[in-house]
Amino acid sequence: MMRPGDRAGSEAESLRRQIDALGPWFHNMNLDGVWTAPDHFLGNYPAVKWRGFSDALPADLTGRSVLDIGCNAGFYAIEMKRRGAARVLGLDSDARYLAQARFAARMTGQDIEFAQGSVYDVGALGERFDIVLFMGVLYHLRHPLLALDLIRETVAGDMLVFQSMQRGSAEVTRLEADYAFFEPAPFDAAGFPKLHFIEHRYAGDPTNWWVPNRACTEAMLRSSGFTIVAHPEAEVYLCRCAEKPEPGAVHPARAPRESHA
Repeated sequence: MMRPGDRAGSEAESLRRQIDALGPWFHNMNLDGVWTAPDHFLGNYPAVKWRGFSDALPADLTGRSVLDIGCNAGFYAIEMKRRGAARVLGLDSDARYLAQARFAARMTGQDIEFAQGSVYDVGALGERFDIVLFMGVLYHLRHPLLALDLIRETVAGDMLVFQSMQRGSAEVTRLEADYAFFEPAPFDAAGFPKLHFIEHRYAGDPTNWWVPNRACTEAMLRSSGFTIVAHPEAEVYLCRCAEKPEPGAVHPARAPRESHA
């Protein structure tokens, strides 16, 4: 005879087995009472990160389109849909993460599209989105500035929500527009933009390639044509699309070389 509570316990066990079969999970989510990554080394992640900047985003996304690049198991995509976004597309290059995301979206009752691809493929989407999420991806890329350029030039329609792991100084040095060739001192300043290259591994992860300091993060965003409008969390930036700086705005126009012919 089945006792009261047996069915609930049996269903939870079945769900636990389904979740474990899709693991390991990087996003810890509560799916019908069962957590996907209860022993996450960062705690309740990414919910703990989300709490630090969620109030900075519009509470009502009705009619908006959202692209989540590097969506992983879909935590942020689900949150965007919960805020009423008309369309949410999650993009990730890892088929396992996409399987997790589809499962999580189904369990939470959210109608979200998912597709396999990397940030380098965004131009093939052929459309712009009102909000682009680019969270926790930059430091996994061999070509990070190219990725930001592609986002700005092909899919960003209005707002970019950006996050990257940062290491090094949190200072931001006020820089001159140019420095003399024999003036190396600015490069030694703690707040000079620096992108740290990881040849082998960091935190045991071979996909960690480049980790910026704060000054570098902000400089890269500006260089790719984004204006930073809010910095609600240490690693999170809300940006609007702006005109991409002309080369002369970054490097003063050069006079024609003299001919020595």
